[in-house]
Amino acid sequence: MLINKDKLAPRIFWITIFSISMGFAEAAVVVYLRRIYYPEGFSFPLKPLDHMIGVEVFRELATIFMLLSIAMLSGRKLWERFAYFMYCFGVWDIFYYIWLKVLIDWPVSIFDWDILFLIPLPWIGPVIAPVFISILMIVAGILIIYLFHRGYDFRPSLTSHMLALAGTAFLLFSFMHDTGASLHEQMPAPYKYVFLVIAGLLYSFAFIVSYLKTVKHG
Repeated sequence: MLINKDKLAPRIFWITIFSISMGFAEAAVVVYLRRIYYPEGFSFPLKPLDHMIGVEVFRELATIFMLLSIAMLSGRKLWERFAYFMYCFGVWDIFYYIWLKVLIDWPVSIFDWDILFLIPLPWIGPVIAPVFISILMIVAGILIIYLFHRGYDFRPSLTSHMLALAGTAFLLFSFMHDTGASLHEQMPAPYKYVFLVIAGLLYSFAFIVSYLKTVKHG
Protein backbone atom coordinates (compact mmCIF):
# COMPACT_ATOMS: atom_id res chain seq x y z
CA MET A 1 0.00 0.00 0.00
CA LEU A 2 1.57 3.28 -1.15
CA ILE A 3 0.40 6.50 0.45
CA ASN A 4 -0.43 9.30 -2.00
CA LYS A 5 1.79 12.24 -1.03
CA ASP A 6 -0.32 14.82 -2.85
CA LYS A 7 -1.96 17.35 -0.55
CA LEU A 8 -5.60 16.39 -0.35
CA ALA A 9 -7.04 19.27 1.71
CA PRO A 10 -6.37 22.10 -0.82
CA ARG A 11 -7.85 20.04 -3.64
CA ILE A 12 -11.01 19.28 -1.65
CA PHE A 13 -11.22 22.94 -0.63
CA TRP A 14 -11.16 24.28 -4.19
CA ILE A 15 -13.47 21.56 -5.50
CA THR A 16 -15.91 22.51 -2.75
CA ILE A 17 -15.67 26.20 -3.68
CA PHE A 18 -16.32 25.30 -7.32
CA SER A 19 -19.37 23.18 -6.41
CA ILE A 20 -20.83 25.85 -4.12
CA SER A 21 -20.32 28.51 -6.79
CA MET A 22 -21.86 26.28 -9.42
CA GLY A 23 -24.84 25.76 -7.12
CA PHE A 24 -25.35 29.53 -7.03
CA ALA A 25 -25.19 29.78 -10.84
CA GLU A 26 -27.78 26.99 -11.14
CA ALA A 27 -30.03 28.61 -8.56
CA ALA A 28 -29.79 31.98 -10.31
CA VAL A 29 -31.01 30.46 -13.57
CA VAL A 30 -33.96 28.88 -11.78
CA VAL A 31 -34.79 32.21 -10.12
CA TYR A 32 -35.02 33.79 -13.57
CA LEU A 33 -37.13 30.94 -14.96
CA ARG A 34 -39.55 31.08 -12.06
CA ARG A 35 -39.87 34.84 -12.38
CA ILE A 36 -40.91 34.28 -16.01
CA TYR A 37 -43.10 31.17 -15.73
CA TYR A 38 -44.30 31.38 -12.13
CA PRO A 39 -44.57 35.10 -11.24
CA GLU A 40 -47.20 34.22 -8.62
CA GLY A 41 -44.90 31.64 -7.01
CA PHE A 42 -43.70 28.17 -7.98
CA SER A 43 -46.23 25.38 -7.53
CA PHE A 44 -47.58 22.22 -9.12
CA PRO A 45 -49.00 21.35 -11.61
CA LEU A 46 -46.12 22.37 -13.82
CA LYS A 47 -46.51 24.85 -16.65
CA PRO A 48 -45.20 23.94 -20.13
CA LEU A 49 -41.74 25.29 -20.98
CA ASP A 50 -42.57 25.31 -24.70
CA HIS A 51 -39.45 26.04 -26.78
CA MET A 52 -37.35 26.43 -23.61
CA ILE A 53 -37.45 22.71 -22.87
CA GLY A 54 -34.59 22.02 -25.29
CA VAL A 55 -32.47 24.74 -23.72
CA GLU A 56 -33.14 23.31 -20.24
CA VAL A 57 -32.21 19.77 -21.29
CA PHE A 58 -28.88 20.91 -22.73
CA ARG A 59 -28.25 23.12 -19.69
CA GLU A 60 -28.63 20.06 -17.48
CA LEU A 61 -26.30 18.06 -19.73
CA ALA A 62 -23.77 20.90 -19.56
CA THR A 63 -23.98 20.84 -15.77
CA ILE A 64 -23.21 17.11 -15.67
CA PHE A 65 -20.26 17.55 -18.05
CA MET A 66 -18.87 20.37 -15.91
CA LEU A 67 -18.98 18.14 -12.84
CA LEU A 68 -17.43 15.27 -14.80
CA SER A 69 -14.65 17.55 -16.03
CA ILE A 70 -13.66 18.50 -12.49
CA ALA A 71 -13.74 14.84 -11.47
CA MET A 72 -11.57 13.79 -14.42
CA LEU A 73 -8.98 16.44 -13.55
CA SER A 74 -9.00 15.60 -9.83
CA GLY A 75 -8.56 11.82 -9.83
CA ARG A 76 -6.21 9.35 -11.48
CA LYS A 77 -8.20 6.13 -11.51
CA LEU A 78 -11.78 5.42 -12.57
CA TRP A 79 -13.30 5.00 -9.12
CA GLU A 80 -11.29 7.87 -7.67
CA ARG A 81 -12.71 10.11 -10.37
CA PHE A 82 -16.19 8.77 -9.72
CA ALA A 83 -15.73 9.57 -6.02
CA TYR A 84 -14.83 13.17 -6.87
CA PHE A 85 -17.87 13.34 -9.13
CA MET A 86 -20.14 12.12 -6.33
CA TYR A 87 -18.66 14.64 -3.91
CA CYS A 88 -18.99 17.54 -6.40
CA PHE A 89 -22.53 16.55 -7.33
CA GLY A 90 -23.63 16.26 -3.72
CA VAL A 91 -22.20 19.64 -2.66
CA TRP A 92 -23.54 21.35 -5.77
CA ASP A 93 -27.05 19.93 -5.33
CA ILE A 94 -27.33 20.79 -1.64
CA PHE A 95 -26.05 24.33 -2.13
CA TYR A 96 -28.40 24.75 -5.07
CA TYR A 97 -31.28 24.52 -2.59
CA ILE A 98 -29.45 26.60 0.01
CA TRP A 99 -28.99 29.40 -2.51
CA LEU A 100 -32.66 29.18 -3.59
CA LYS A 101 -33.62 29.57 0.05
CA VAL A 102 -31.35 32.61 0.36
CA LEU A 103 -32.48 34.22 -2.91
CA ILE A 104 -36.24 33.60 -2.94
CA ASP A 105 -36.97 31.92 0.42
CA TRP A 106 -37.80 28.61 -1.28
CA PRO A 107 -38.33 25.82 -0.39
CA VAL A 108 -40.54 26.69 2.54
CA SER A 109 -40.18 23.09 3.70
CA ILE A 110 -37.86 20.22 2.73
CA PHE A 111 -41.04 18.40 1.78
CA ASP A 112 -41.92 20.94 -0.93
CA TRP A 113 -42.04 19.38 -4.38
CA ASP A 114 -39.62 20.25 -7.14
CA ILE A 115 -38.80 19.20 -10.68
CA LEU A 116 -35.39 17.63 -10.18
CA PHE A 117 -34.22 16.64 -13.65
CA LEU A 118 -35.57 16.39 -17.20
CA ILE A 119 -33.55 13.54 -18.72
CA PRO A 120 -34.92 11.24 -20.09
CA LEU A 121 -38.24 12.18 -18.45
CA PRO A 122 -39.08 14.72 -15.74
CA TRP A 123 -37.97 13.66 -12.24
CA ILE A 124 -40.50 14.86 -9.67
CA GLY A 125 -40.15 14.66 -5.91
CA PRO A 126 -39.81 16.51 -2.59
CA VAL A 127 -36.64 18.46 -1.88
CA ILE A 128 -35.69 16.05 0.91
CA ALA A 129 -35.17 13.26 -1.64
CA PRO A 130 -32.28 14.76 -3.66
CA VAL A 131 -30.77 16.25 -0.48
CA PHE A 132 -30.79 12.81 1.18
CA ILE A 133 -29.12 11.20 -1.84
CA SER A 134 -26.61 14.06 -2.06
CA ILE A 135 -25.58 13.51 1.56
CA LEU A 136 -24.96 9.84 0.81
CA MET A 137 -22.90 10.84 -2.24
CA ILE A 138 -20.78 13.28 -0.25
CA VAL A 139 -20.06 10.77 2.52
CA ALA A 140 -19.24 7.94 0.10
CA GLY A 141 -17.21 10.23 -2.14
CA ILE A 142 -15.05 11.58 0.69
CA LEU A 143 -14.40 8.11 2.12
CA ILE A 144 -13.40 6.69 -1.28
CA ILE A 145 -11.18 9.70 -2.00
CA TYR A 146 -9.47 9.19 1.34
CA LEU A 147 -8.96 5.49 0.58
CA PHE A 148 -7.13 6.37 -2.63
CA HIS A 149 -5.14 9.05 -0.81
CA ARG A 150 -4.00 6.40 1.68
CA GLY A 151 -2.92 4.12 -1.17
CA TYR A 152 -5.88 1.73 -1.29
CA ASP A 153 -7.35 0.72 -4.64
CA PHE A 154 -11.13 0.90 -4.23
CA ARG A 155 -12.91 -1.47 -6.58
CA PRO A 156 -16.61 -2.25 -6.04
CA SER A 157 -17.49 -5.94 -5.94
CA LEU A 158 -20.09 -7.57 -8.16
CA THR A 159 -22.42 -7.64 -5.17
CA SER A 160 -22.00 -3.90 -4.73
CA HIS A 161 -22.75 -3.31 -8.41
CA MET A 162 -25.95 -5.32 -8.17
CA LEU A 163 -27.06 -3.56 -4.99
CA ALA A 164 -26.34 -0.13 -6.49
CA LEU A 165 -28.24 -0.96 -9.68
CA ALA A 166 -31.22 -2.10 -7.65
CA GLY A 167 -31.04 1.08 -5.58
CA THR A 168 -30.96 3.18 -8.74
CA ALA A 169 -34.04 1.39 -10.09
CA PHE A 170 -35.99 2.11 -6.90
CA LEU A 171 -34.82 5.72 -6.85
CA LEU A 172 -35.71 6.40 -10.48
CA PHE A 173 -39.10 4.79 -10.03
CA SER A 174 -39.79 7.03 -7.05
CA PHE A 175 -39.08 10.11 -9.20
CA MET A 176 -40.61 9.05 -12.52
CA HIS A 177 -43.52 6.74 -11.68
CA ASP A 178 -46.03 9.51 -12.48
CA THR A 179 -44.22 11.78 -14.93
CA GLY A 180 -47.19 11.51 -17.28
CA ALA A 181 -49.19 13.71 -14.97
CA SER A 182 -46.46 16.36 -14.97
CA LEU A 183 -46.15 16.25 -18.74
CA HIS A 184 -49.90 16.82 -19.04
CA GLU A 185 -49.94 19.67 -16.50
CA GLN A 186 -51.63 17.61 -13.79
CA MET A 187 -50.82 17.06 -10.13
CA PRO A 188 -48.49 14.04 -9.74
CA ALA A 189 -49.32 11.15 -7.44
CA PRO A 190 -47.98 11.26 -3.86
CA TYR A 191 -44.27 10.59 -3.59
CA LYS A 192 -43.31 7.04 -2.62
CA TYR A 193 -40.94 7.63 0.30
CA VAL A 194 -40.57 3.91 0.89
CA PHE A 195 -38.69 3.58 -2.40
CA LEU A 196 -36.34 6.42 -1.39
CA VAL A 197 -35.57 4.61 1.87
CA ILE A 198 -35.01 1.31 0.07
CA ALA A 199 -32.70 3.01 -2.44
CA GLY A 200 -30.73 4.64 0.38
CA LEU A 201 -30.30 1.32 2.17
CA LEU A 202 -29.20 -0.47 -1.00
CA TYR A 203 -26.69 2.25 -1.82
CA SER A 204 -25.36 2.14 1.74
CA PHE A 205 -24.99 -1.63 1.71
CA ALA A 206 -23.30 -1.50 -1.69
CA PHE A 207 -20.76 1.00 -0.42
CA ILE A 208 -20.12 -0.73 2.91
CA VAL A 209 -19.50 -4.11 1.25
CA SER A 210 -16.83 -2.69 -1.07
CA TYR A 211 -15.35 -0.34 1.53
CA LEU A 212 -14.77 -3.15 4.04
CA LYS A 213 -13.42 -5.43 1.32
CA THR A 214 -10.96 -2.73 0.20
CA VAL A 215 -9.72 -2.04 3.74
CA LYS A 216 -9.44 -5.73 4.57
CA HIS A 217 -7.41 -6.68 1.51
CA GLY A 218 -5.43 -3.45 1.25
